[in-house]
Amino acid sequence: MTELALPRFLALAVFVGAYVGLSLGRIPPFRIDRTGVAVVGAAAMVLTGVLPWADAVASVDASTLVLLFGMMIVAAYLRLSGFFGIVATFAIRRARTPAGALAAVVLASGVLSALFVNDIVCLVLAPLVVAVTRRLGLPPAPYLIALATAANVGSVATLTGNPQNMLVGSFSGIGYRTFLLREAPVALAGLACVFLVVLAVYRRRLPATLDSTPEAPAPVHRALMTKTALAVGVMLVAFLAGVPIAVVAIAGAAYLLLTRRVKPEKVYREIDWPLLVLFVGLFVITAGVERAGLAGEILGPRVVASLDRPLVLTGVVALLSNLVSNVPAVLLVKTVVPQLADPQRAWLIVAMASTLAGNLTLVGSVANLIVVESARGAGVRIGLGEYCRVGVPVTVLTLLVGWLILGILPG
Repeated sequence: MTELALPRFLALAVFVGAYVGLSLGRIPPFRIDRTGVAVVGAAAMVLTGVLPWADAVASVDASTLVLLFGMMIVAAYLRLSGFFGIVATFAIRRARTPAGALAAVVLASGVLSALFVNDIVCLVLAPLVVAVTRRLGLPPAPYLIALATAANVGSVATLTGNPQNMLVGSFSGIGYRTFLLREAPVALAGLACVFLVVLAVYRRRLPATLDSTPEAPAPVHRALMTKTALAVGVMLVAFLAGVPIAVVAIAGAAYLLLTRRVKPEKVYREIDWPLLVLFVGLFVITAGVERAGLAGEILGPRVVASLDRPLVLTGVVALLSNLVSNVPAVLLVKTVVPQLADPQRAWLIVAMASTLAGNLTLVGSVANLIVVESARGAGVRIGLGEYCRVGVPVTVLTLLVGWLILGILPG
């Protein structure tokens, strides 16, 4: 093996091993999760000499990590103040029929996930949806599936809706307002698809009327909620004004941390530290692949040559997102997208397809797993077959809508 071929071979071996581990969620027979797989893969890139240490450090996209961390802090304060519960309860309380309650869940989940990280929204709303549906005499499963799928769909609307969108924003340079204007129609049409599919699948299981059992008041920390809502309002204005979103997110987080009401330990417990570490590892692994010149070869020359076609790009990204998860999929195509004829449109399609593909199966996104695990803890079981009755048609329809809006309609 020549001196030039050895680094390419090592990079390919590390990449394949890491992505197989990411697709499986572990490396048999070791007790290791996706974050551990990313750490091991990143270390291997450096230790084998594929990627020098200085280049490994430089490959970590600090702006993406800062943005994600800042939004987690903001979402933590919203959760601790009771904001999410108030919004969801307010929406569901005004429902007059089971279909109206379903529409309220879809709308609340979608809008909140567009503004904040979708995984956190599901973590907060899932127990609430179980409690409210039981009080109203409704089967929880349809509303929980609607919560998960709507959270994924709604999060496509903004750069802060989910981690893969944050990556796309960092790599593409697309502004918050531009991204919102192009992706919001996809999210709105997608939420309509979620509502119609869930209603069609469960129409025979939904009762004719709602139970009028009184609701227990949700616990609220009004002073903290007021402060956090004010901060969020200022942040949204800054996002739309074109201020760098990572700067806005960390500034908002810093302002909220200046408080006498909440111990910082409570906030830090809300942070998804493994996700942040996962990002670091994936940045390094991807940098090793790029340095070895393998990005185009891994996808295949014919596939890369076809990615200028929006339908092909949508299908490839959706497939990759279900094979290795959405964040690794975005990182895998990041060196290819700038070479396409219309990189901005391509990045928008990548964000759309990687997000909407998460609805295909129970393990397609973290949001799905959060809802299912929360439901199981409350005695509600949602099996793979039941979920797929909604997830598969929702995924197909929303990807089709996203392709039509972003790939066919003029930008």
